[in-house]
Amino acid sequence: MSTTIKNTQQKSALSPFKYRVFTVMWLAALVSNIGTWMHSVGAGWLMTSLSPSAIDIALVQTATTLPVFLFALPAGALADIFNRKTLLILTNIAMLGAAIVFAMIVSFEQVTVNSLLLFTFLLGAGAAFMAPAWQSVIPSMVKSEDLPQAVALGGISINLSRAIGPALAGILISIYGIASPFIANAISFIMIISALWWWQYSPPEISRTRSPEHIGSAMKAGVRFALHSTALKATMWHVFGFMFFANAFWGLLPLLSKEQLAGDATFFGLMMGAIGFGAVAGGLVLPRIKNHLNANQMVIVGTLGTSLVTAFFAITTHQNAALFASLIFGVSWILVLASFNTSAQLALPEWVRARGLAVFLMVFFGSMSLGATFWGWLASVASMQTAMISAAIGGVVFIFFSYQSKLQQSKTDDHSPSHHWPEPASLDRDLYEAGPVKIQICYEIDIKNKNAFLQAIYRLKDIRGRNGSHSWGVYEDTDNESFFIEHFMEDSWEQHLRHHDRVTHADKPLQDAVLAFHKGLTAPKVKHYLAAYPIKGDKS
Repeated sequence: MSTTIKNTQQKSALSPFKYRVFTVMWLAALVSNIGTWMHSVGAGWLMTSLSPSAIDIALVQTATTLPVFLFALPAGALADIFNRKTLLILTNIAMLGAAIVFAMIVSFEQVTVNSLLLFTFLLGAGAAFMAPAWQSVIPSMVKSEDLPQAVALGGISINLSRAIGPALAGILISIYGIASPFIANAISFIMIISALWWWQYSPPEISRTRSPEHIGSAMKAGVRFALHSTALKATMWHVFGFMFFANAFWGLLPLLSKEQLAGDATFFGLMMGAIGFGAVAGGLVLPRIKNHLNANQMVIVGTLGTSLVTAFFAITTHQNAALFASLIFGVSWILVLASFNTSAQLALPEWVRARGLAVFLMVFFGSMSLGATFWGWLASVASMQTAMISAAIGGVVFIFFSYQSKLQQSKTDDHSPSHHWPEPASLDRDLYEAGPVKIQICYEIDIKNKNAFLQAIYRLKDIRGRNGSHSWGVYEDTDNESFFIEHFMEDSWEQHLRHHDRVTHADKPLQDAVLAFHKGLTAPKVKHYLAAYPIKGDKS
């Protein structure tokens, strides 16, 4: 019986591998991630030789994560507007070029603190442009029922590469010198470029007749969605607090390994590898854990684990104990990250997936960047022990501030377009960019249902905002208290047409609940008003 259960759960954990495209892309990402971790370990270890300062070493982590905070949103907009496969190929080619140049600089012993931070920043910028597009294509590789485990396997890929890459980097540094992991990182890009070239990608059908959005309006729409999505905001709140406190561990780990634990490059690689193996193990048993814990509970368990390990690293000087604690950190880390990533994916419809994930990644890496800088600064003015213990306490305390924000709120929502709004009267194509547009909907209700109607319609505010509207409001007729007007604004007529495409099956029940209060003989009257301006130079 136990063997049967184990086999069933293992099959569930690895179920996305039944899709050929997912398997090929997962393996390609694994090779690329191994190269990335080899660069990360090499950069961290190289900085300990160039500068023993805690703040300089922490800045390596900042240079890696800050670009995602800066560039993720325009990258997400590009990924939602243009072909995601093409964007991924071009981004990886650019990263390959940067990796080759940096490997040459290190090989010729011309590297400095500034050049190390610069090229780490450039590769981080490439990762920023790649991440939203990469995460947004995962749902196109598997069926919806396999998406949570596909997301988890993405985390396993990163952590398996963390297990292999750092250990391999440590060995290469010991045998061939400090330039070897950077050369290997450059080579690793060839695998993912080849896989992307092979993939027959079909872009999702998002709009029925609309032309591509401009990048500025696309970015604005992505931010509006994030600001009005309760599910995504709850996820980002969890991410911000956890990553800020947990990043004391990542930012100070190279210095802890070298000074407190008296380790060399090989030991540092083994410690990073132990974290990776722990995360892989945690990812493989994730389906079993989900049978007993919901997403919030998994985050609590994972946060307690990472905080305890962070505090332990503040006091331990034993290498074997540090390796075992690193395994625990890896298991805890994947419990938290798998919950966050799945929660973000489930909150997003296809039209805004890359942009929504970009905002999520901005918070994710922004808090990492802020945390690495802050804890590095605290370690430099106080001590590493003070920084680590403070971060551990902060992580535990944050649990009490975030628990009420539920993760995976959209788990059962259908985000596919419902197209239940009738198409408005068409305008000349030349006027599509004109705006702003004011939409007015008139309701007639039974006065005894006034409060229930208002409670229902105010729940529409976030739905309207998620889909691109702004300046939303409801007004009561002063002459007839049974009449109400709902209004909102769109930036242009084209944007309003996009709003028609973006209404989902998950939105429809609430809209139907509002319409149920309308007692008119016909449907509520909808009026559209286009902003009017005088013609310049016409004095008639």
